[in-house]
Amino acid sequence: MEEVDVEPTITNIPAISDGKHMGFAWGPGDILVYETLYKASGASGSGCSFIHEIRKDEDIYSPILRKLFNESHHIFVGLQTIREELPSKSKKPQFVSISKNYRSVIRACMEELQQVAVSTRNVELATQCGNQVSILLAIELIWNLCEVLFIDAAPAGSLLLHLLDWVRLHKADVDERAREVLQSESPAEHHDYWDVVVSYVLQGRLEEVRQMLVKQGTLQPAARSMYKQMDTLLSKMPFYNPGGTQTLTEFDVKWRHWHEEVDRCLQDNSFASNRHLEVICKILLGDEDTLLDHKELLGTWYHFLVTRLLFCHPTVKPTELHYYAQSCMTMFLDSRSVSEPLDNILLAAFEFDIHQVIKECSIALNNWWFVAHLTDLLDHCKLLQSHNLHFGSNLREFLLLEYASGLFTHHSLWQLAVDYFDHCPEFGRVYLELQIERVPLETERKALKVLRICEQRQMSEQVRSICKIMAMRALRNNRLGSALSWSIRAKDAAFATLISERFLQDYCAKGTFSDLDLIDNLGPAMLLSDRLTFLGKYREFHKLYGEKRFREAAKLLLSLMTAKIAPQSFWMTLLTDALPLLEQKEEEDVEVTKVELLRLALARNLAQAIVKEGTVET
Repeated sequence: MEEVDVEPTITNIPAISDGKHMGFAWGPGDILVYETLYKASGASGSGCSFIHEIRKDEDIYSPILRKLFNESHHIFVGLQTIREELPSKSKKPQFVSISKNYRSVIRACMEELQQVAVSTRNVELATQCGNQVSILLAIELIWNLCEVLFIDAAPAGSLLLHLLDWVRLHKADVDERAREVLQSESPAEHHDYWDVVVSYVLQGRLEEVRQMLVKQGTLQPAARSMYKQMDTLLSKMPFYNPGGTQTLTEFDVKWRHWHEEVDRCLQDNSFASNRHLEVICKILLGDEDTLLDHKELLGTWYHFLVTRLLFCHPTVKPTELHYYAQSCMTMFLDSRSVSEPLDNILLAAFEFDIHQVIKECSIALNNWWFVAHLTDLLDHCKLLQSHNLHFGSNLREFLLLEYASGLFTHHSLWQLAVDYFDHCPEFGRVYLELQIERVPLETERKALKVLRICEQRQMSEQVRSICKIMAMRALRNNRLGSALSWSIRAKDAAFATLISERFLQDYCAKGTFSDLDLIDNLGPAMLLSDRLTFLGKYREFHKLYGEKRFREAAKLLLSLMTAKIAPQSFWMTLLTDALPLLEQKEEEDVEVTKVELLRLALARNLAQAIVKEGTVET
């Protein structure tokens, strides 16, 4: 179970009966819910309270969706490197490319979830994956529309082409039905044949329509001229080419001439004898009643909107979209039905109300991933500059902070959150300092990873805290070397002194030092505390003695005895260490003098100790 905030706010909700209450403890990613029992004075009986953990963001625990979080993290970090000083025109293609990268990651996760949902025998898992696919479909649909309207900001003419691509991408069932029809023995006689043809017409895929109608025309020689006439109308329908030499006005004139030709064919009853071709002719004219008769094939009001624009208003301007969107939504949806959250989000997008889109998505979706990344991208496109929140942070930073805080509750995704905090200039540092302290340090490897993050950001207080925790844990497990190493890293003089004492105590008990590599390589770190200095120097004395460098060993021992940094309990050990040196004969005269002085001092101290000991005994 993840840790909750330090001293979390507790909210008690009184129950109706039995003296029971419900309490909530809010954490960074979870909520702890518990029942409390209050006994009246003198009441007897016992009760048991249960604690329940409620996760507000289940998606971070999905293995497949974790790939979404990891991949999108790389895209996010790359986006932050785009130089601010570049002109907007040169940055726009980069922003569109980044948007497409985000969508490709979404679609890859959708496909993987779909495969699991189909292949698994676990009903619960299949349902869960199916639900996640539905959510990602909606997210990709919204993102794609925002890309068209806000990021790419397609002008009149190009706008409709982008919207057609948008509808076709999200209405892919037409191609599946078409494959079934074409793979049958007699496609033109297949029961879904005309549904596929009309669906292609509704999506403006007129080349596919012409290919399908050829098959029908060969079966009806008497009606061949009628099919030929329809083929001519379909082939003549003009589509705007943004890269061509034709202006939008010239295209509009050409399109109106074609539209009038289609209208004449309908008025002349050219297709009256074939109801299917007549329906196609009416759709080409954008007849609203005919379009609404095919709600089932259209599927959604926004498909109806794009089809209506295609055959009635192909040069629609971005500023006009909201009018057509609202009217199409009203016409398409049953007057008794209530619009879904997705409808409201898409309508807000067509109204170019970016902040309403973000608000509605924040309410409707089950995590912050989508709104955080989309808002960040829109902010880089300079589309959110005027929107600041009343409590200080701007909208982009607020959503990124919420998303990153959720990631910190996961055992591995917390590492991604660090980069998100790094790119929140106002409150990111504060959030990171608070969240990093809650990361469970189960292993030294993980502790070193957390420590490295803190050291790179000069988070000295967190560095000390982590090192102290790890030092204390190592000390409890009697791993003195590790404990000393962590205390040195924390620059904690008091703790280093405590551990040095333990090393010296162990030496007194066992006659040897543990963790010699660490003690031998303390270097300047031994200056952290007097006791640590003594430990390092005393170990150095042993090395000199072992190498038979008695003169240097004696000098060092003498300095240790006179510097007064040795613990009182260790004095007898030092005196004992001095005895063999007093017997050495090969030292210089000056050293002999020092030894004699030391011998005299030892004799006096020993005599005093004996007198005092005798006095105490009597």
